[in-house]
Amino acid sequence: QVQLAESGGGLVQAGGSLQLSCAASGSIFRINGMGWYRQAPGKQRELVAGITSAGYTNYEDSVKGRFSISRDNAKNTAYLQMNSLKPEDTAVYYCQVRYHRDRYSYFSGREEAYWGQGTQVTVSS
Repeated sequence: QVQLAESGGGLVQAGGSLQLSCAASGSIFRINGMGWYRQAPGKQRELVAGITSAGYTNYEDSVKGRFSISRDNAKNTAYLQMNSLKPEDTAVYYCQVRYHRDRYSYFSGREEAYWGQGTQVTVSS
C-alpha cells in the first residue's frame, strides 16, 4: 500500500507564494515520475508540473516562470514552489506518483500510478 502525504495548501493573496509538498511512503521500490495536477470547479484536472527521476521537468504554459517543481529522491518527496500566484491558480492540487512496487515490477516494466487526496489552494484578488 502506498501513502502520499500532501501539505502546504491554503489561502493567499494574489502575488503571494505557497509551497506544496508530497511525501510518498509504503510499498514502493522505485519512484519514476512525480507530478502536480490541479482541478478547478467545473474544469478538468490538468497537469501543472512534472519531474522525472533524473530531474527533467515540464510545466503547463500558464505557470511557466512562476512555479518550480523539485524532488528529494532520498525522501521520496516532491515540492511545488508557487510564486506570483493569481486568482486563476485557485484549485485543488493533487500529487501523483508513478512507481514500481517491487523488484519484479521494476524489471518487468510494470509501472503503477497513485494519487494524493488533494490540497486546496485559494488565491484571493
